[in-house]
Amino acid sequence: MYRTEELVHALNVRDLTDPAQGPHAMQLLIADLTTALSDPHEVRHHPLVPVEHNYEHLGYPADAITREARYTRYVSETCMLRSHTTAMIPPALKDATPDVTLLCPGLVYRRDTVDRLHTGTPHQLDIWRISVEQESLEDLIHTVVTTVLPGKRYRTTDAQHPYTTHGKQIDVEHDGEWVEIGECGRAARHVLKDHPHGLAMGLGLDRLLMLRKGVPDIRLLRNGDPRIAGQMLDLGAYRPVSRHPAAIRDISIMADDHDDVETLGDRIRALVPEDVVEEIEILSETPAGELPEHVRRRLGALPGQKNVLLRVTMRAPERTLTDRETNGIRDRLLQGLRATAP
Repeated sequence: MYRTEELVHALNVRDLTDPAQGPHAMQLLIADLTTALSDPHEVRHHPLVPVEHNYEHLGYPADAITREARYTRYVSETCMLRSHTTAMIPPALKDATPDVTLLCPGLVYRRDTVDRLHTGTPHQLDIWRISVEQESLEDLIHTVVTTVLPGKRYRTTDAQHPYTTHGKQIDVEHDGEWVEIGECGRAARHVLKDHPHGLAMGLGLDRLLMLRKGVPDIRLLRNGDPRIAGQMLDLGAYRPVSRHPAAIRDISIMADDHDDVETLGDRIRALVPEDVVEEIEILSETPAGELPEHVRRRLGALPGQKNVLLRVTMRAPERTLTDRETNGIRDRLLQGLRATAP
């Protein structure tokens, strides 16, 4: 369960989709979609949600791996920080009119790897078209993609989601590669309940904005440097600020056998500023039982643990980090990860 200080920190993260917390280009993407979609109605709820809204009401089975505490930020047995904006849909449907397009933007909370494309607090947008007559999923996909990423080629591939039927994954072509931007499908009957028809779509807003503007690092979306922050007020192409050298440090820790780059990344984000740690990579993993005896004693290795060699890449977008700073971050990670190891 989340400690009080962790919860306070999570709830104080700025929601870039919320105009009340200051302007940001992400809000312009939502505004464009609001103009392009039929009968739009924006819905915002507090990020603390009942577990049943995030999982049961959407059709997630009781044994779904995503429900495990290693991936979900539980506050209590019945309350959590939402892991997707789809958690807003079950309560929103109770008051939805027969023909409406629900837009549910906001922060979600994940345990995720640390690199230039991922963060533990990404932004999502759910778009659910509720209608009396069955409407075209393909038309909705076309409208959304051509509105937020004009000129981009896109494709859909079959996918499964607990809250849809005929599910699809949406990819766009970028620099010669296909990049996933969202998922969609026909809204499942167990979610719609009394509503006759619905289309469901979930989009990753951080990635959409990065693709739209050509932003290479997700940390730049929140960066406070005026040269960078000023560019996050429009949808124009990003103009790179001078690239500063990376500092790399390797650290060795004991971790639980079940720890992976996502759970370790979540612990690392709690220990050091996310804006200076560019990437975490696991170089090697050695079960405690395979370590030499003198190494096990030195590391205090216990049954059910493994030795993990981590490579930490540090780079501040707006300045060069000093050796003292990077060594301090390394030492803080060593001390903190050892203190929180099972």
